[in-house]
Amino acid sequence: MSALQAGKEVALATKEVLVMAGALVMKAAGQRGIRPIDSEHSAIWQCLWGEERENVRRLIITASGGPFWAHPELDLDQVTVEQALNHPKWSMGPKVTIDSATLMNKGLEVIEATLLFGLPESRVDVVVHPQSVVHSLVEYADGSMLAQLGAPDMRTPIAQALAWPERFASGVPSLNLAQIGQLAFEPPDHARFPSLGLARTAARVGGTAPAVLNAANEVAVQAFLQGRLNFTGIAAVIDRVLQRLDSSPVKALGDVLDADGAARRLAMASIERGPGAFA
Repeated sequence: MSALQAGKEVALATKEVLVMAGALVMKAAGQRGIRPIDSEHSAIWQCLWGEERENVRRLIITASGGPFWAHPELDLDQVTVEQALNHPKWSMGPKVTIDSATLMNKGLEVIEATLLFGLPESRVDVVVHPQSVVHSLVEYADGSMLAQLGAPDMRTPIAQALAWPERFASGVPSLNLAQIGQLAFEPPDHARFPSLGLARTAARVGGTAPAVLNAANEVAVQAFLQGRLNFTGIAAVIDRVLQRLDSSPVKALGDVLDADGAARRLAMASIERGPGAFA
């Protein structure tokens, strides 16, 4: 916020900033906007260049599916931290890797996309794409779809944010499409990975709900990494906190920080007391 208020160009790699306080941040950015560094939002940004926003039908965010998507036989109640951290495509920090495994990462990206590109949650779809080659797509009113493809390498979106409106070499190798062979797409499994649905609900409710979602998720993921919560307990804690805390309007950063603090306290209490604590 300080950088935006000082008139700086901001290239944002931290989606939680927009999830928590997106309306305030985008207002501060004004006509300059934000240069997205998330690979999915960078892809959408590139697909929108030179296009009229009123011609956009929907945005389609791709998800790798994380380490458990290809293993429906696994009992997610029993998976270990080591298993959850074994991402098949991306090398990321522990928190983001767990978010990828629960699909919360895609939920946060849906919220981020609504703010960056000014579309409602209902026009932002998610599709599982295990190869992580198509980073996201934009569908237009005439039925055309534009997609941005590239190796799963963060140097590409970083270079794009730095170079815009030009491009420069990022050091990322070219794709060998013949070697890749096939690109697969599947709908997300909301029953097995409920975090995506919880994020969509928070996006529709608005106000402080996304900040509450984000805070509860951070506390729950940390508890899972510490062995104090099982994998499916992450979504359960988030759900309990969202149901317990009513959303309120966001008028200033203080509203966001208050909601964040309340959600963290409630999530920690829920984990310490067990599933029936707030029944």
